Amino acid sequence: MAAIRSPNPSVVVFNRDNVCWITFNRPDALNAINRDMIDALIVITDALLHDTSVRAVVLQGAGGHFMAGGDIKHFKERLDAGLDEAELKAEFQTLLDDVHRVIHNMRSMPQPILASVSGAVAGAGASVMLSCDMVLASYDSVFTLAYCHLGVSPDGGSTYHLPRTVGLKRSFEIALLGDRFDAATAERWGLINRVVEADELEAETEKLARRLATGPTTAHARAKHLLNNSHARGLNAQLEAETEAFVTCTLGPDFAEGVDAFVNKRKPEFEGQ
Repeated sequence: MAAIRSPNPSVVVFNRDNVCWITFNRPDALNAINRDMIDALIVITDALLHDTSVRAVVLQGAGGHFMAGGDIKHFKERLDAGLDEAELKAEFQTLLDDVHRVIHNMRSMPQPILASVSGAVAGAGASVMLSCDMVLASYDSVFTLAYCHLGVSPDGGSTYHLPRTVGLKRSFEIALLGDRFDAATAERWGLINRVVEADELEAETEKLARRLATGPTTAHARAKHLLNNSHARGLNAQLEAETEAFVTCTLGPDFAEGVDAFVNKRKPEFEGQ
């Protein structure tokens, strides 16, 4: 398939070795998400849902920061624009519907998504990070859900992912207090997978992305679907879903390759099917 491209410069896309690298590109604003970025992410994530050439996805931010939340200056402009209540409600409804389309795409796409984070991971940035499958963070990362400081409740799926990640009591602490915490704390709470030195983040991200992209793509997609839906099913329904997924995997060439590699004591070379 044709390489996925961004429709505007607020997000940069680079495709290499079956990995789609997505970079938030508003470094002067600490990559705060705005209308252009949302529009770009819709186009990119819509395409990823159906692009079988991409076997792993990486999200990262330009300029040393992942994403410092929403574009608060734009919010101020809209509040000062004299909109009536219905107009203001409609505008923010559309904005959040579009953000949530991106989050839904991220959870629905078959490819594993790796967040590579540094610097500010705040508000919507934390929500986007939580929507990724795995997270590498540098020691200079600073995390906060932050919504409470603006007088609004969280969005971007954070109230869905947080309780499933850290438990309910910790979720209340993170959401209602909005305190900042460091990467070591984020790792201890299970919000991220691993912390690395800042000068190692790029190399470690490349290494993990390549490992995901050379893995058994169908098996990864099936595992992602099973894990995403496990909370909505009882044990019997989940066991049935596991059976269906496993059997489907056995019909593809990656299963045959994996079995043959194991028997012959060699490293498998998966085709991504």
